[in-house]
Amino acid sequence: MSDVLKNNIDFIYKEISTVINNSKNKVALAINSEMVILYWSIGKIIKTQILNDERAEYGKSIIKSLSKELTTNYGKGYSQRNLFNMVNLYEIINDFQILQTLSAKLSWSHLLKLITINDKLKREFYITMCINERWSIRTLNERINSMLYERTAISKKPEETIVNDLKALSENNKMSTDLFFRDPYVLDFLGLQDTYSEKDLENAILAELEKFILEMGRDFAFLGRQVRITIGDTDYYIDLLFYHRKLKRLVVIELKLGRFLPEHKGQVELYLRWLKKNEMAEGEEEPIAIILCAEKNSEEVELLELGASGMHVAEYMTQLPPKELLQGKLHAAIERAKEKFEVNKIE
Repeated sequence: MSDVLKNNIDFIYKEISTVINNSKNKVALAINSEMVILYWSIGKIIKTQILNDERAEYGKSIIKSLSKELTTNYGKGYSQRNLFNMVNLYEIINDFQILQTLSAKLSWSHLLKLITINDKLKREFYITMCINERWSIRTLNERINSMLYERTAISKKPEETIVNDLKALSENNKMSTDLFFRDPYVLDFLGLQDTYSEKDLENAILAELEKFILEMGRDFAFLGRQVRITIGDTDYYIDLLFYHRKLKRLVVIELKLGRFLPEHKGQVELYLRWLKKNEMAEGEEEPIAIILCAEKNSEEVELLELGASGMHVAEYMTQLPPKELLQGKLHAAIERAKEKFEVNKIE
């Protein structure tokens, strides 16, 4: 066989493979969508025709018998537990048009996890982020377990802001910095133990760049480390430089091993102003920065009004603490932020 013929066959094979794989993906999506709609329809029937009856125990007895018959004829997907999951899906997403939209983008496994979240705003956050970043079910579980919503700046904003920002991302593909900024950042995948330097932290992040980007968000793109900038006759070095596609901004990440200090503001502000002057492309928003530190004083950070300069100070954790401890800390921070908003609104 001549090289020309072999190359032609290889080229045609790749084209056919692409067509086959695309078709398989479309079939899989169509099957998933129909299955979700089927389960929702079953949930609706059970809810409206059985469980609305005041005799709850009678309703449960019917579902038990119904489950046996359905399992015998259609397989194990119709267990009592799954039938109640279908009811739960209908109760939480009772608008059929919304259900149709979600069924085309999320699997039954995704929806099964999402409908267990009772808080509506939190559930909408995870639905929107899951679709936007195309999370696998494993990633969705990890994001929920690490309390991503509570760690994201948006959770500390008024309900109206949360709704509007999620709507802008969902409908217009426009992300706000509040949906991007987090505190703390969970970097337990870096494998850092006991004593380490800023260089060790930086090296660990680069060695686990894929996982780091997953923690930051899939629209995050790495540009460089120790990026040199020259101002006058002095060289400065930006620890890590990224670009966020949806935010359309350069993102500086400055790493600090210890506590955040007020003088860090001046250092990072200098970087941002230089980037704005020399590196900001047409159509981009102004650069922003994240100062990652081991510890911070929230009152001190608030007084510095870093947000006006495009800076965000966040702690990082190299080991995920017990969930109850993290949950308590984050919920307290959210309550403080909302109380402050109410006071400012009254004033």
